[in-house]
Amino acid sequence: MPLIDAIISPLGKLIDKIIPDPRERDRAKLELLKLEGDQEAAQIGQQMQAIIAEANSHDPWTSRARPSFLYVMYVLMLWSIPMGLIAAVDPAKATAISAGMTAYLRGLPDELYTLFGTGYLGYTAARTWGKVKGAER
Repeated sequence: MPLIDAIISPLGKLIDKIIPDPRERDRAKLELLKLEGDQEAAQIGQQMQAIIAEANSHDPWTSRARPSFLYVMYVLMLWSIPMGLIAAVDPAKATAISAGMTAYLRGLPDELYTLFGTGYLGYTAARTWGKVKGAER
């Protein structure tokens, strides 16, 4: 939360100037840090609720979107096994296939890679949260 960060830092400096007693000053700064931690925890909680609601959705497009996307990425990674075999038999063909795949993957927009990373982390976080809460096994 940039707004909270923008407020907390100057308040810490203000506390240094206003409160002369070192113990009282440290206590005030500790309370300020607790406030910041509570705000961050509330924000994370809201984000987790949205992720969990999406993961528990009965809509097949919503609930299967992230896992399906992950499977596509896994297939792309596992493609290295047959590529190794192709390279052993015909290195020129393997180089041409690699160059073609590289050109294709570089042509994809950066936002798609961001979506993958966000989806992967969100799915992992939702699964972990579900397991911690005991809702999933």
